[in-house]
Parts: sequence; C-alpha cells; structure tokens
Amino acid sequence: MPRDPLPPLLEAVLSVGTDLELRTTLQHIVDAAAELTGARHAALGTTDPGQDGLIELRTPGAVPPASAATLTVPITVQDEDFGTLHLADKEPGALFTPEDEQLLHVLAAQAGIAIGNARLYEAARQRERWIEGAAAVTTALLSDVCAEDALATVAERARILADARAGVILQPTDEGGMEIVTASTYDDPGDIVGATIAPGSPVLVQLLGGEPVFIDDSATDPRMTTHVRHRFGPSMMLPLQAEGRLIGTLALPRRRGDRPYTSVERLLATQFASQAALALVLADARHHRERLAVFEDRDRIARDLHDLVVQRLFATGMMLESAERRSGSADTAAVTATLGRAVDELQSTIQEVRTTIFALQQPPADAPTTFRGKVLRETAGAAAVLGFAPSTQFTGAVESRVPDETAGHLLTALRRALATASRRPGVTRIEVAVDATATLPDGRAGVRLTVRDDGDGGARGTAETWQAPLPGGPA
Repeated sequence: MPRDPLPPLLEAVLSVGTDLELRTTLQHIVDAAAELTGARHAALGTTDPGQDGLIELRTPGAVPPASAATLTVPITVQDEDFGTLHLADKEPGALFTPEDEQLLHVLAAQAGIAIGNARLYEAARQRERWIEGAAAVTTALLSDVCAEDALATVAERARILADARAGVILQPTDEGGMEIVTASTYDDPGDIVGATIAPGSPVLVQLLGGEPVFIDDSATDPRMTTHVRHRFGPSMMLPLQAEGRLIGTLALPRRRGDRPYTSVERLLATQFASQAALALVLADARHHRERLAVFEDRDRIARDLHDLVVQRLFATGMMLESAERRSGSADTAAVTATLGRAVDELQSTIQEVRTTIFALQQPPADAPTTFRGKVLRETAGAAAVLGFAPSTQFTGAVESRVPDETAGHLLTALRRALATASRRPGVTRIEVAVDATATLPDGRAGVRLTVRDDGDGGARGTAETWQAPLPGGPA
C-alpha cells in the first residue's frame, strides 16, 4: 500500500521555514528535498555564484556517477531565478517518479517564500549593523581625534562592516591623481599606503566626479592602475563627499575569488560613506573652531597682560620720580621705602609675565576650551612660579552655568590673585574654589571664585573673593 505523501510533504514544508538565517534555510531545503524523494544526493546551486554568498550546498555523501538518474527543479524568489535543486541516486535501480517531481515543485514554491523571508531578515540585520557602525564612527570622529586617526577610524570600521580584505582611504594629489593615505588590513598593510592612481585613469574620472565605482575583479579590471591591484578581487570605491567637498575615496576590496558585493551591500556602503564624510567635515570644522577659540583666548590674555603691565609700570615710574625728588632731602627712610615698593612692583610684574607666558606655551591642540579646563590651566601655569600646584575645587555645573563673559572676568581675577599670592611671603598652599551654586547677597543665583593662601604666617592666611550673577537665577 503506497504511503500518503501529504504528511512528509507538510513536514518538509514546515521545516524549510523554521529559520530566518539564509544559509540555514537553504540547508533545510536541500535536506528536505532529499528526504522527501528518497534521493541519496541533493544539491542547490544559485544562478549567480556570488549571490548571497552561496555557491552550492549538498547533502552529506558521495557524488553520484554521471550515469545516475537525476531530477532538477528551479527555485524562484519574487519572480526572480534564484537557483536549481538537483537530486540524484534515488535507490539502486530506482527512478524518480512524476509524484517525486510534483512534490519537489511544491517544496520549491515554499522554498522561494522561505528564501525571500530570510533575505529580508538578512537585509534588515545588515542595515542595522551599518547604521550602528555609522553612528559609532560619527561619535568617534566628534571626539578628540586628529585628522589621521579620523581617517583610520573610517577605514577600519568600514572594512569590518563590509567583510572586506582591506579598508583604504585615498585622497587627491597635487598632480591630479589619488593616493592611498590610510589602510586597515588583517595583516601588515605593507606597501599599500602610498599606492597611487595615475592622473587620467577612467576610474579616477568617476571618483573625482563624486560617483561610486564597483569592480568585479580588481586584478583584471583595466580601469585599475595601482601596483597592489593584483592582490584583490571584488571592490567598492565610494566617494567621501559632503557639502560639495570631496574629502577622498573609501575603497573596500575583497580577496581574489571572494563573492562580489550584493546590491544591498553596495547601497549600505554608499550611505555609510556619505555619513562618514559628513562626520569628517563636522569634526574638521569643530577642530578649527577650537583652534580659533584658543587664539582668541590668547589675544584676550595678551590684552589683559598689556593692561596690567602698563598700569604697574606707570605706577612704578611715579614712585621712582617721587624717590628722585626726595633724594636730596634728609628723609632717607621714606626714599628707601619708596624704592622698595618700586622693586616689589617690578618683581610682581615680572612674575605675572612669566605666569602668562607659561600658560601660552601650551599648544593650541591641547588648550582647554571649557571654563573648568581654563581654571586648571591657570593653576598649572602658576605652579611653575610657586614651586607647588594650587588645589582646585569645583561646585555645581561650572561648564554649563557660567557664561563666557563672566568666565573671562573670573579668569582675569584668578590670574591676578595667583600672581599676588606668589609674591606674598610664606605661601606654601593655595586653594582655588569655584562655586556655581552660590547665592549673592541680593538673593540672586551666582558664581563665586575664592582664592585662599596661607601666607604671612596667619592661621587662615589671606582670602580673596569675586562673585557674579548667573542668568536664569531668581531676582
């Protein structure tokens, strides 16, 4: 009595849709086809050997002889030829029946649906990985990284996402070509960095025009002219372009013989390159703004120093004129005292200049941009004169609550207080406190700067305080 084919068919149909991972789904299809028809050999080959990273899947077992009876059924996915199921070697002396072919057609129809679902799932996972990668690159580029590290970050992350052999960045040369300036590879990049695309190359025309270039085999493509092209196979060359500015090209070559990039991978990589280029432009703009802020801060310090020095030198000159007029009198004690004060003022001026010069010696890339950082810079600069580092304490949201104008006034006061403390005898400790939660005498919210030292032998020493209202506080 022949067996009812429906239960095995139903079981096979259900098994092919139990997994959303594409390769696992395809293996289920092959196994189900073999079990359903009794074939001892089953294989699935794709129409495009590189499509979805699959060339062929087989059931375990020996390859049947060429004379064995075979059965083949095509598989279509959304009206597109995906591949073919090949069955052979049913049983010694047995042939495939029309019933076997009918069952296989039903299985192939269900397989097309399962493959379509698996493709959608895999595409969603790919998009998620590329989006997360682009976000990570943007975050990294907008942190404190130099231009060279920024390019290396883009190349490294793109190589991992694309499963490429290498990730390289090319930039235009003065001669009109392009040169590899950064490379990320699994091993030593060797002579990859420095390789150039000669001016006039067809691929260069596309890249300089902001067009992506997709290559099936870098080693044989006549458009490729670099001396390292023979190492690679499929490749994507994507322009890093944002706001009408071409920063360079991101190239993602795979090994020779590796599968070509799918249309989904090409689209996601192109989008990644666009976002990375924008992040590079923003990072570069922020770096220039920070440098400009440092130079503006130095200009302000120079103006403050100029005003302070001129005032002190003018006062010292008046004291010396007074001493000169008294030099012929008998009041030598008054003359001596006046000269002593003049010497002290000159020493104070010299120390103020030395402190400011030390602060200006920091390179622009390392100069702080926040109020907290600037306070720490001033105390570090004073340490060179004092011989010890002043202690610093912050209370409240100093960076967000203190406006730039108020911060500038407080920094000027801090600079003068540190200079004054450095002249006071017996100073072995200086405490600097910035309180952004202070309440002013009139009830308004404010910020208070206190500089205290232990000079002159006092128990608490000397303290100087400055305070200013903050915006948004109660009247």
